[in-house]
Amino acid sequence: MTDHVQNIPPRDKAEILAQALPYIRKFHGKTIVIKYGGNAMTDPELQADFAEDVVLLKLVGMNPVVVHGGGPQIEAALNKLGKKGHFIQGMRVTDSETMEVVEWVLAGEVQQDIVGLINQAGGKAVGLTGRDGGLIRAQKLKMPDRNDPDLHHDVGQVGEIVAIDPSVVKALQDDAFIPVVSPLGFGADNESYNINADVVAGKLATVLKAEKLMMLTNTPGVLDKAGNLLTNLSAREIDELFADGTISGGMLPKIEGALDAAKSGVNAVHIIDGRVPHAMLLEILTDQAYGTMIRAR
Repeated sequence: MTDHVQNIPPRDKAEILAQALPYIRKFHGKTIVIKYGGNAMTDPELQADFAEDVVLLKLVGMNPVVVHGGGPQIEAALNKLGKKGHFIQGMRVTDSETMEVVEWVLAGEVQQDIVGLINQAGGKAVGLTGRDGGLIRAQKLKMPDRNDPDLHHDVGQVGEIVAIDPSVVKALQDDAFIPVVSPLGFGADNESYNINADVVAGKLATVLKAEKLMMLTNTPGVLDKAGNLLTNLSAREIDELFADGTISGGMLPKIEGALDAAKSGVNAVHIIDGRVPHAMLLEILTDQAYGTMIRAR
């Protein structure tokens, strides 16, 4: 990536920076919640690009908040222990033994890797789980069956959010830190819950009144049945894509989280291709669309 940049003539570099100026001005002081996942989280070059993007956004006056998942890392840890992951409607079934693994992978290994990457790129990242500052209160998720709403699936220690208290995130933001949030909540009896990271990102964006919610994925965005990218979708259009099965599997919670955020006042929700180097900067600081934008209407 650096070699390409060095080959750009100085005048062109200046032009590129000048084109970013209106966006920097527009989003200065605004909160941007980023759901970090997919290849961007496992490919070393893309990891470095991501960390640089986050630090740059902070340095030009935006307030990035990172929420991460860790599906592949959890799967790898469970495999080492001889446990097989089981999913219902895109949600991981989490018994108490699995929950222990989920906690040490998400709040330990994965979170600290991300914090380290951002710090290495010149930022000041701080790791949080839902317990820190009472950030995410949760309860056991009762998941209705997609085809029969009267039927509910028991997915173990998987939680749904009861409330988010963003004061710890706001305190860190005001102090030039970059919060990195693991999607773990706590219940009324101090029990732990694994919460879908897309859902946490969506709810956190809503509570923080974020300007943007950005979800990095391993796809170009939302695709129609023919595989074409849908760059702009309304709530009604998404309902139709749910109904005819175009959106299914792991994309379901992602889109539901995005849609909830759009309906709840987050100005723009973007599902972007995390396999594109610096996809986040390109989406925020240029006119070019690098995925699907979701709006409430």
